[in-house]
Amino acid sequence: MVAETEAFPPPPALPPLLPALIGMTGLQALVALALFAPGVLAPRMGIDPAGLGLFTTTGFAVGMAASLCGGVLAGRLGSFRVASFCAVAVAAAMLFATLGSGAAALLAAGIAIGLACGPETPASATILGRLVREADRPMVFSVRQTGNQIGAMAGSLVLPVLAAVTDPRAGYVAIAALALACVPVFERLRPAYDPLTRSAAAGFGLGAAMRLLRDDAALRRMALAAFPYSASQLTLNGFFVVFAVTELGLGHVTAGLALAAGQAGGLAGRLGWGVVASRWMAPRRLVALLGLGMAAASVLLGLAGAALPFPLLAVTTFLFGLTASGWNGVFLAEIARLAPLGRIGEATGAVMVGGFAGLIAGPILLVAVAALSDLATGYVVVGLLAALAGLSLLGDKR
Repeated sequence: MVAETEAFPPPPALPPLLPALIGMTGLQALVALALFAPGVLAPRMGIDPAGLGLFTTTGFAVGMAASLCGGVLAGRLGSFRVASFCAVAVAAAMLFATLGSGAAALLAAGIAIGLACGPETPASATILGRLVREADRPMVFSVRQTGNQIGAMAGSLVLPVLAAVTDPRAGYVAIAALALACVPVFERLRPAYDPLTRSAAAGFGLGAAMRLLRDDAALRRMALAAFPYSASQLTLNGFFVVFAVTELGLGHVTAGLALAAGQAGGLAGRLGWGVVASRWMAPRRLVALLGLGMAAASVLLGLAGAALPFPLLAVTTFLFGLTASGWNGVFLAEIARLAPLGRIGEATGAVMVGGFAGLIAGPILLVAVAALSDLATGYVVVGLLAALAGLSLLGDKR
């Protein structure tokens, strides 16, 4: 007779959240810095809106496909091994971009940056969703999404100045060096965190993503809203400098300062909206209202931007960033809440197909409208689409 039942050991404690949060925020900052660099450097590099559209459309098309693999890669390789892969892809994109403003260089750079921007969000959602309590998700995911603003603000402030005092390609080289320096940092974090996300993940391609969205109405509505929201964000982050220089009559450095105000708004929004969603308002309702806010700012910028004195223009871009760049963290936390058990990464990748579709269609729409009219009209059109998406989410009660 066995006198005592053998006690089971307690489950191992999870590693701390903070290093993973810092690492994944840094990864997004790096990707954002590289993703928006051609738009910031366009006036000095001779990149016209069509060339910029080629880079962004290619990047986001590749990113959309890679996003579907992000959760699976995190399950097979670990989130920080995926982060290392993304950093190498950033370095490759920037080195391709140094080759000039021709279509071949921009196409190659777009393919490489797509391999970075696609997997990084599902991979980060996988590890952070594993570490954070549900009640803290809106705030933690919002903090992580500030990486986009950190990278974009750094590029808006530093790259125009660097381009003015030296060869504009030096900015690309600096970003590539920074990306390679991040690889050993991610690899150092990998042993503690990657075992938490590694699993025998099954393949999750476009068909599986569409089935997930087909079977879950709430996730499907989120994917549809991600389309114009992402397009609105791109009109600010990717095209504003070109718009400000060519149609608003600003100098390159001044346009960079105005864009930096927008990125500051996005940084404040990602942190502030996380607090709001955690304490005072349901994330889904907040995401809907942010669509209406970004629509108002975009339409105002398109209709009255040329008549605004610089201080008011900076306030407008701040409000635009507060909404069009501030929605992501609360949005991703809501996806994590709605996701089937154990499938946060896959659900994030599936919903973000809508986001990447907006990022792909956004440049095409802006370039097409600019060819028929001007970029200002493009801002109005994209703003109206965001308003429709915001209204569609207001009636969703799940």
